[in-house]
Amino acid sequence: MELGRLEYLQALVTEFQVTDSPDAKEQVLANLANFAYDPQNYEHLRRLQVLDLFLDTLSEDSEALVEFAMGGLCNLCLDKANKDYILEANGVEPVINCLSSSNEETVMSAVTTLMYLSTPQSRAQTTALPVVECMLRFSLSANRRLSNLATLFLEDYCTPLQVEEARTLSKHTAVGIPLPKD
Repeated sequence: MELGRLEYLQALVTEFQVTDSPDAKEQVLANLANFAYDPQNYEHLRRLQVLDLFLDTLSEDSEALVEFAMGGLCNLCLDKANKDYILEANGVEPVINCLSSSNEETVMSAVTTLMYLSTPQSRAQTTALPVVECMLRFSLSANRRLSNLATLFLEDYCTPLQVEEARTLSKHTAVGIPLPKD
């Protein structure tokens, strides 16, 4: 059975790489993101370099592809080996870039992924001032899911000093990351 699982995941990765159909790419990536939810698949997905596939896809123009890739990373980074891999592959920056997506699910997955990727070593990056400012804006969102998640991020991952510094700075600037569309 295990060999069958690996072969199936390999077939999905190959299909993603060779297909020219945008719809097929979306469907395959959605399937891979779903398989990333199961810890039994973590080793196979690492071996097939699906983490790199997800990270590379974060810079695509297709909102759907980015949503599925972000969701897949969010599922995978619960595992310590996957988290370490993403951090070593400089994966925090592309995740932060997804905070400016107009797609609500992408933003939710990006915020959650930043939480999962927060370690004593990565905290300076995952709670950098622009991220904290963004979370402050998200905490004021009419979208309860986003507001609650951002508030949790601010309370559990940021120091009171970071939050205060971001509050002070955001009073003096009009630029920022827009809220996702509801």
